[in-house]
Amino acid sequence: MMHAPIILLKEGTDSSQGIPQLVSNISACQVVAEAVRTTLGPRGMDKLILDSSGKATISNDGATILKLLDVVHPAAKMLVDIARAQDAEVGDGTTSVTLLAAELLKQAKPHVEEGIHPQLIIRAYRKGATLASRLVAGVAFKKTFSYAGFEMQPKHYENPLIALLNIELELKAEKENAEIRLKSVQEYQAVVEAEWSILYEKLEKIVTSGARVVLSRLAIGDVATQYFADRDIFCAGRVAEDDLRRTMMACGGAIQTNVSDLPEHVLGCCQSFEEIQIGSERYNIFAGCPQAKTCTILLRGGTEQFMEETERSLHDAIMIVRRATKSDAVVGGGGAVEMEVSRFLREASRAEPGKQQLPLAGFARALEVVPRQLCSNAGFDATSMLNRLRQQHAQGHLWSGVDVVNEGVTDTFTACVWEPALVKVNAITAACEAACLILSVDETIRNPKSTVDAPQALPGGGMG
Repeated sequence: MMHAPIILLKEGTDSSQGIPQLVSNISACQVVAEAVRTTLGPRGMDKLILDSSGKATISNDGATILKLLDVVHPAAKMLVDIARAQDAEVGDGTTSVTLLAAELLKQAKPHVEEGIHPQLIIRAYRKGATLASRLVAGVAFKKTFSYAGFEMQPKHYENPLIALLNIELELKAEKENAEIRLKSVQEYQAVVEAEWSILYEKLEKIVTSGARVVLSRLAIGDVATQYFADRDIFCAGRVAEDDLRRTMMACGGAIQTNVSDLPEHVLGCCQSFEEIQIGSERYNIFAGCPQAKTCTILLRGGTEQFMEETERSLHDAIMIVRRATKSDAVVGGGGAVEMEVSRFLREASRAEPGKQQLPLAGFARALEVVPRQLCSNAGFDATSMLNRLRQQHAQGHLWSGVDVVNEGVTDTFTACVWEPALVKVNAITAACEAACLILSVDETIRNPKSTVDAPQALPGGGMG
């Protein structure tokens, strides 16, 4: 009796499975790694990427490069997602994760082709990751809009008191706020004089307080600006609330909603204040702030692309310091950790019974991709340098790493080349999980729509 065929997938659906598909996934991930390989380390190269709109981006930040690459291969996209998760969680280490995951897959590839079951490799890798993890003052803001008379105010003070206000210092006609019935010109004149008197009373109280710098979130009008200029006082109105709060946190004092009482303890202070020209903008700089727990970094550059890349590099540096202070644990950089963990796992693999010994040894070799690539990117002889590092670590020098400045081997811990332990643990764990996830996939199914819409290969154009 003949049975009708059971059709589960739409006509035209592409289905690939078995060892060839697994090898294809590994190859796709290695292509992704090649895109960021030469960006690793302090001597890494930059990439020039053109997006679909023609915008050019120059960067050696792994997270930025992977974000701009329009990766369509399913396995390669998984690797990109793992790298993005590393950037979101710890703020750095995306290139290391990508290279390490790709190297783990590269080490697994010959075992897969020889017929070793992927699950056996996965178990060995996860064991290797577990063993490896166990081993392992001031403020500044842009000048605000100012009224006539501002140019007469001093632009530099030493040890000034700073008044932080949230009030309007501007002449406002009371007719805008109230209804007044007037019977004579004299009554109108009295109202006008009262309005002027109220404003001058506020200004006089600010002057009497001893403040030499006056900042307000609301407007400081032309009358107040000229009044302060005549008395050698600097003022700035419509200061952004965030900038006002940053100034308060750095200089002390408190933001006042009235000026009826301005004792010295509600005023901020700093060693020096000045307004300077930087490029086409003017900035108000407060230096030597007694309570400063933050600082402002002004970045300058010739092109927009250079500025964007400088900002990305600075972001990575800040995130590394932030993680180091929060985790309270640092390790030596320059590939020292990877070499020591590699030595440890290589010894552990010799004691491992059965077929898991080979993948575990492969994990140990994969870890050497970081110091090897650091050497290659710096123009060193990677093979010779790795031999020296293996010798140093075999002799118990666990912090020996690549010295990219003097082209040699150095104790990176003594040389203060540090990295947060959390970044390394997370990178090894994430790379292992990415490799295991890709190795566990033995079939890829593409529906006809995605096959037609998506390009067949990773984009190669636009990279430099």
